[in-house]
Amino acid sequence: MSAVIHQQREVKRARYAVAAVFAVHGAVTGSFATRVPWIQDHAGVGAGGLGIALAFPAIGASLAMPLAGRISHRFGARNALRGLIALWTLALVLPSLAPGMAALCLALFVFGATAGMADVAMNALGVEVENRLDRSIMSGLHGMWSAGALIGSAAGTLAAHLGADARLHHALAAAVLTAVGVAACAWVLDLQPAADEEPPPRFALPPRSALLIGAIGFCAVFAEGASLDWSAVFLRDELGTSAGLAAACTTGFTLTMAIARIAGDRVVDRFGAVRTVRVSGIVAVAGGLLIVPAEHPAAAMTGFALMGLGIAVVVPLCFAAAGRSGSNPSLAIAGVATITYTSGLIAPGAIGLLAQATSLVVSFVLVTVLSCGVASFAGVLRAGDRPKVTRPGAAVPEPRP
Repeated sequence: MSAVIHQQREVKRARYAVAAVFAVHGAVTGSFATRVPWIQDHAGVGAGGLGIALAFPAIGASLAMPLAGRISHRFGARNALRGLIALWTLALVLPSLAPGMAALCLALFVFGATAGMADVAMNALGVEVENRLDRSIMSGLHGMWSAGALIGSAAGTLAAHLGADARLHHALAAAVLTAVGVAACAWVLDLQPAADEEPPPRFALPPRSALLIGAIGFCAVFAEGASLDWSAVFLRDELGTSAGLAAACTTGFTLTMAIARIAGDRVVDRFGAVRTVRVSGIVAVAGGLLIVPAEHPAAAMTGFALMGLGIAVVVPLCFAAAGRSGSNPSLAIAGVATITYTSGLIAPGAIGLLAQATSLVVSFVLVTVLSCGVASFAGVLRAGDRPKVTRPGAAVPEPRP
């Protein structure tokens, strides 16, 4: 009995530890995003050059993500996450040091590669903790990422307001976040491969199950990227609002997503992943149906809030389902992560090109149609629904060798 209690405590500590790592990961993203104008000026690149450079994080992440499973196999999950989160936090200083276009692209490639590998490692450990607790935690973990991003953004906004040099700001942020991330890793699960377990390939195509799950994640992240980058523009250009009200719409969308993710685990535990995502997709579609014909800012802002509420838990549940979809969870999670990163990369540009050819209203018709895909294909997330524990006080599963 004492061994079971010890295991339960260990898993609970691991949950809080991996949540802290998610928050650190988000804080790095928020810290970087707020200083992009300073980095642009320091590197001496124009808007077109910056757009090209900002594609390199997604390219680096997509190429590096499959390596995360092999690193975890070689060093163990705890040491792998400790090293990868440290590389990611320290990589924060690189973009601000870039003196020109070529150096900036290289820095952002490394920045994205370390981000992607850490992302896969922490999601894989999050799924393992969720399995052992036998209740949903992935939505809350991604909520912690959103909370970390908000904290990093707030600190970056203050630094920018004070006119601080981004090199100094990012050096200090990297030092603090590295210390917090490495310290938190001391309590994550120390998963080790079996003695006869073959290492995963360095590069491999994701399994078919990951492609199907990733398709839903693609739709959700496309809607997220479109709403995040274009909601303020929509209110300003289509409805003639002030810049302040337009910015408030984007802030409301972000806060809605963060709150929904933090609260989402209880909903998932009660209704299951499939029903939750199906209803979430319907809510997102309802948001789109308010946005597209909106003639008043209140209608559009309500629509964007519903969009955020509807897509908030979809990606966390995609990662959870990928982690249970086959014999190689890291490869499946890497596949889903690659697809969602790609969606986040192309969504803002695709919306802009379609808006230029037609109108921004037509662009959000596309977002609404993709939201229909979330609701329609929710059944592929059935792997995310765990069998319920029917016996109170059921033992925690034995750790994997």
